[in-house]
Amino acid sequence: MPFTLQIGKQAPDFSLPATDGKTYSLKDFKDAKVLVIFFTCNHCPYVIGSDEVTRQTADKYTPQGVKFVGINSNSKDTYPTDDFPHMVERMEEYKFPWVYLYDESQEVARQYGALRTPHFFVFDQERKLLYTGRGVDHPRDTSKMSVNDLDNAIASVLSHQPLAKSVTNPIGCNVKWKGKPPHWMPEDAVDLVKP
Repeated sequence: MPFTLQIGKQAPDFSLPATDGKTYSLKDFKDAKVLVIFFTCNHCPYVIGSDEVTRQTADKYTPQGVKFVGINSNSKDTYPTDDFPHMVERMEEYKFPWVYLYDESQEVARQYGALRTPHFFVFDQERKLLYTGRGVDHPRDTSKMSVNDLDNAIASVLSHQPLAKSVTNPIGCNVKWKGKPPHWMPEDAVDLVKP
């Protein structure tokens, strides 16, 4: 079985605490025409470099019924700044337009097959996966960005058009797994698109 959730598969459910003090599961986003779930964190330079572009994409599509959910699955043992209190601080400072959930057990990251931060998953109204991979082609330095794959995917879904690309390789830091060296990845975690 592939590590990362395959196109056409259903979004795995979850029940995770958020920085706003609530606990969320998939049903809390049932009204969303499109649901974007992305694995992110506090410290990664690829996340920090592209968060404002992700914000712009969220702001652009939220009025059209798109909802964004950020999930931090990184082990705080690897990077202490990835812990929940720092998540709360980050959301208070930046006020991102998404809920920010903490996957401390890393179970949700495994169910989705999150490879890197950031790693985006775009689901339709039936919560079938239509796109997985990167947000943009230069997340660490978006001044070099030439394509926003996330924006393109959402636009295609909303207009009921086929996606030009349904799978790309996420670009970023690998997920920090508990009890493992910082750059360790599960054996079955592989690039989604071969060069």
